[in-house]
Amino acid sequence: MLMDKIDIINKIKKIKQEKNAVILAHCYQNIEIDEVADFVGDSLSLSQQAAKTDADIIIFAGVYFMAETAKILSPQKKVILPRLESGCLMADMINAEELKAFKAQYPGSPVVCYVNSTAEIKAESDICCTSANAVNVVQSLPDKIILFVPDLGLGAYVASQLPDKEIICYSGYCPTHMRIRPEDIFDKQEKYPESKILVHPECHTNIIKLADYVGSTSGIIKRVKESSAKVFIIATEKGVVDRLQRDYPEKTFILACEKAICENMKWTTLKDILISLETEQPEISVDKYIAKKAFSSIDKMLKI
Repeated sequence: MLMDKIDIINKIKKIKQEKNAVILAHCYQNIEIDEVADFVGDSLSLSQQAAKTDADIIIFAGVYFMAETAKILSPQKKVILPRLESGCLMADMINAEELKAFKAQYPGSPVVCYVNSTAEIKAESDICCTSANAVNVVQSLPDKIILFVPDLGLGAYVASQLPDKEIICYSGYCPTHMRIRPEDIFDKQEKYPESKILVHPECHTNIIKLADYVGSTSGIIKRVKESSAKVFIIATEKGVVDRLQRDYPEKTFILACEKAICENMKWTTLKDILISLETEQPEISVDKYIAKKAFSSIDKMLKI
């Protein structure tokens, strides 16, 4: 079995070089994907890094909306998603018609769209945000009333940081982060009283209130690197804990909830990546009109 894995990895590296491809791995992916990835990280930063390369092909080990974003930022590149059925349950909680109906209830109010959403939602929004910059993006808008889609968890966190704004959130949520309950944190704290609690803002407000630090995936990783603490309770997807345990063996990391696993993110295997490289399928395309509008929403965010 070990030899099979080594053989697959070697084949991937060989074909990747031959085809001038770049492999992106989101940090919720199975950790073995890192062995062939050129970049590992958050969804938007991965697409930005790929856009800066001269690669002809992007293999995105992630979910559908991430591959769409990569295509929007690199329209001249061929973008491949190894498992086409890998969608995001939160992103799928809203479509363009539902967003239009939401906007119609609050005419004139700008829509801030979490980057973890489909291209059509980005296109129907005024500006995008990430979990790292959501507060700054909303604060930059002169409007009093802001519509926030699709994540209620992140929107509620932003609202708690900006009491001068009225943030009206759509009712979408991340099932993985919402599985984490206060009792999960309390149980871990009892076993590790010296621990620091690091929380992703997609979590429920009741979890965020318990945090020593609230931040994006990259923010959590940076916090661990810079902290003198030795024990951390990590309230986000398991893949982040796997990588922290690998990269900081001198520290202890406890997954806040054993159910904090995104099944869709775990579907992609090394074999899937090999097949997608060999066949250059399934290829992701985005309608040019939608891509142009979606790019505008992303670009406005990047200019802040």
